[in-house]
Amino acid sequence: MTALHAASFGGHNLLHYEEAIETEVAQLAQLIADTPSLSKTYAPRWLAIQLLEGDETLRNRVDQIDGGAIILTALERSVIRLQQHYGDDVDITMTDQRYRFVHNLIEQVLTRPTEQPMTLSDRIDRIVTHRWLGIPIFLALMWGVFKITTDVAAPFLDWVDGLIGGPLSRGIVALLGMLNLGGTWIESLIVDGIVAGVGGVLVFVPVLVSLYLALGLLEDSGYMARAAFVMDRLMRTLGLHGKSFLPMIVGFGCSVPAIYATRTLESRRDRILTGLLVPFMSCSARLPVYVLIAAIFFPTSGGLVIFSLYVTGIVVAIMIGMLLKSTLFDDQEATPFVMELPPYRLPTWRGIWQHVWQRTSAFVRKAWTLIMVTSIVVWFLLATPMTGQGSFAETNVSDSAFAAVAGATAPVFAPMGFDSWEASGALITGFVAKEVVVSTMAQVHNVEEVAEEAAPATFGAELVGIGTSFVDATVDTLKSIPLIIGINLFEAEEEGESPALMGAVQQSFEASSGGHGALAAAAFLVFVLLYTPCMVAAAAARHEFGIRWMWFSIIGQFAIAWLAACLVFQGGLLLGLG
Repeated sequence: MTALHAASFGGHNLLHYEEAIETEVAQLAQLIADTPSLSKTYAPRWLAIQLLEGDETLRNRVDQIDGGAIILTALERSVIRLQQHYGDDVDITMTDQRYRFVHNLIEQVLTRPTEQPMTLSDRIDRIVTHRWLGIPIFLALMWGVFKITTDVAAPFLDWVDGLIGGPLSRGIVALLGMLNLGGTWIESLIVDGIVAGVGGVLVFVPVLVSLYLALGLLEDSGYMARAAFVMDRLMRTLGLHGKSFLPMIVGFGCSVPAIYATRTLESRRDRILTGLLVPFMSCSARLPVYVLIAAIFFPTSGGLVIFSLYVTGIVVAIMIGMLLKSTLFDDQEATPFVMELPPYRLPTWRGIWQHVWQRTSAFVRKAWTLIMVTSIVVWFLLATPMTGQGSFAETNVSDSAFAAVAGATAPVFAPMGFDSWEASGALITGFVAKEVVVSTMAQVHNVEEVAEEAAPATFGAELVGIGTSFVDATVDTLKSIPLIIGINLFEAEEEGESPALMGAVQQSFEASSGGHGALAAAAFLVFVLLYTPCMVAAAAARHEFGIRWMWFSIIGQFAIAWLAACLVFQGGLLLGLG
């Protein structure tokens, strides 16, 4: 729009506003022209229009110069007069007149056919943006995304798990043995701490790759803009608009950039309210927890359980948004929503790969930094004896400092059915990053898989085994693609037993819940879904909205997560479930 302000031909302005506006513009432009420090930098008429439209940056610059107070005083009077004259905000009135000018100009110089041709994008939009079909289509696409995420990636998940728990771990043990460090606490730190912790998270990289791949296809095709349009009516019930849904979409990948994405919203009120709702969108860091627990307790309906969690996050965000709209934000209105829908495009592999690579590499970098540090801290707490007869790095996990700290918080989670120190300890470290929940479980349960066959004796044999298993995983994935609907790759193989970690987690939940392990697991998943995503997200909220809103978000999310998890477990018991 700035180009229209300054548009001229032969020294004459092409765009003229109505007389009331032109009078105020002329008065302000004259004051600006009489101020050399402004007239040398800005065109007086252009600056006058920008000030009337409420440009805060330029207003601050005018306020900092000599004579600026006189201009701003005249500006305030002009704004009041124009609002009284038109009965609406000045910026909206001027924008309307500009669009009217553009429309009239186009009508004079452009000849259109009597009937506008219907493009392919228009035909598709008649369906995907339909008033009643739009939201079901959106939910169906999300279901497809998570079906691909959970089912297609499963063979590669097993391959990475075998790679880390097999050749990598054996190679590290062999190398430490060559350095005469075998059997020492250093070996325990590296193998049981770093490899078990970080490796337990890296196992889920194939799941995240498939998630980012599916979301990248939707984003590059142009559908995500339609999703914001479709959700506009629903977002209006929260006092927001469809544009606020875009940060929430980003939140399905990571809460941190989603919180920073609220900067695209014009009003601070919309930014804060959207930022309070973003953490309820289930970020990809929670996905490894969902996959692990679903594989243990819901092997025949893992995809449905995970999809339900994502929908639950959206529903809870809607409920909280409606509550906040009627309480803390009841005296403020959402800003208007104007959005241009881009045409549909065929996604390019280069663009999709950039999305997948950037987001997955960020996850891996986090695994080697934040998660590794947390894993080391957890290992030291596990290695430090508090009770019993063990010594450092040779103590039972139940006698460790970590068990003592986690055990002190366990009663808080008792109403949810998981008051074991293992589960509470995983949730405590989960505040650092949700990926750490899985790595903490891998460390605290301290289980070892029993190999069914001898490990390869040579480096070459290890490489052959890795390559063969990768080919097998690829073949299994290709076989599963045409059979996504109705197939279930969560189900354990008939001839095998559950991995040791899965068995240990299952026993822990069954014992702490009095035999209602599946119900306690469901409550655990709901709690993971709803409490603070991570420490970095909390820091981002503090940076964007202030420390008061940060603590409001942290405390509020914990309270909501606790109440919801209690409702799931206690309500399930009353209904005879679990």
